[in-house]
Order: sequence, then structure tokens, then C-alpha cells
Amino acid sequence: MMSSTPKKPLIVIPARMASSRLPGKPLADIAGAPMIVQVMRRAEEADIGPVLVACAEEEIAEAVRAAGGTALLTRPDHPSGSDRVFEAAEAYDPNGAYDAVVNLQGDLPALDPSAIKAVFQPLQNVAVDMATLVAEIIDEEELDDENAVKAVVSLANGERIGRALWFSRLRTPWGNGPRYHHIGLYAYRRDALARFVSLPPAPLEQRERLEQLRALENGMRIDAAIVDTVPLGVDTPEDLARIRRIFVS
Repeated sequence: MMSSTPKKPLIVIPARMASSRLPGKPLADIAGAPMIVQVMRRAEEADIGPVLVACAEEEIAEAVRAAGGTALLTRPDHPSGSDRVFEAAEAYDPNGAYDAVVNLQGDLPALDPSAIKAVFQPLQNVAVDMATLVAEIIDEEELDDENAVKAVVSLANGERIGRALWFSRLRTPWGNGPRYHHIGLYAYRRDALARFVSLPPAPLEQRERLEQLRALENGMRIDAAIVDTVPLGVDTPEDLARIRRIFVS
């Protein structure tokens, strides 16, 4: 059956208290609100669909509800955020009224809401299963930083959306031309998300430690939209201090 263009996205933010470098970070205070609430507000500002926080623990759910948001408690032992997102989407919308799901990381409190709109756009192509974001790498040091994931995207001159052919922690692709930093924000067709979480971890996914390679290794198509900047994520106490300065500046 021919795929159709998704028209009703659901934004799901997975959140859990466990973090090796910053335990309890969803509840870290940023400008008078827990970080997870700040992320929820950016999602609401995007205004493309309802926002649901998929919580591993009840204290996160309580903070979200106290701020007027929608929270759903999920299994605490999910191996990935994608699995948590899928459980929450199925519980919230068992009849499939929402035909796409945006997986928004819970540690991007300063994300520009326009980026959430941008990640949904590649799904307008009926051939695309998943969509993600990239930004051109400007800092040369980033090319050799294994924590900065590079995306190999097929883009003609002037195009802002292209097919993602590979992701790696290595400097890639070879030759002259722009290289792109992958931003871990995803939009899935509903059936593509169901397929993705049903697949076992793939060999190169495990080797590179990049979950999105599971999709590519199983023949799923990922397209990427270009945005101008890489949003600052919060992984360490230093990141948290930097974000707090941004919010008060």
C-alpha cells in the first residue's frame, strides 16, 4: 500500500532520572522550572501537535503535570529512548489517530522550536521512513571529535533536505565540501517507528554506538533537514551551568 503524507504528528519527549554524568537532570532547575518542563515548553511553542512526556519515574511525571503538561509513566527498563517513545505513543494513541511521532530529547531546553517543525518536513516525501536534523560543521576540531556524530547526506547545491546515507563518529565524507553534524532529533512515520523498535540491534549500530544505523542497516530511508545551529544539550554539570547563563542573559 502506498504511503501517504503524515499530517498529524505527536511529539513525545522521553525522560529518565538515570544519567551517568548528571543524575536527575530532568528535574534540574533552569530559570525556575525543571529542565523537562523547559523542553516541553519548546515543543509546545513549535505548535505542530500535542506534546507528551514519556517518563521512567513518577517524580518526572509529577513535575510535568504540575506545569500543566501531559505525562505518561513507562517501563523503567527500556534500552533506548525510542522504545520509551513507542510505548508512550501506543498507550496515548492506541487507534493511530496520529500518523507521525517526533522523538524530542529531554535535554534540549534551549532548542529553537523551528527545529521541531523542520524535522517533520522530510516526511512530506512519501518514500521517507524517518527524518532527522543536521547542521554544517564550522569548527574544524569537531571533525575529529568522536562525540560529535557526522552525517553523510546527499545534497545538491542549495537543497535543505537530503537523503542520509550514513552516520559515523569519524571525519566523513572524504573530499572537499561541507560536512554535517548530526542532531539527535527524529520524526518517524508511525509504522516506521513500530518497525524500528521491533528490530534487533544491528552489527554496525553496535560498532559505532549509533542507534540510527539500525534503520539504515535494515533498508529504512532517513532524510535529513539542515538547520543553522547545533542546539546545546545538557549532559554534564558544566553544560547545565552554561544553559542557566543563557536563560538569564
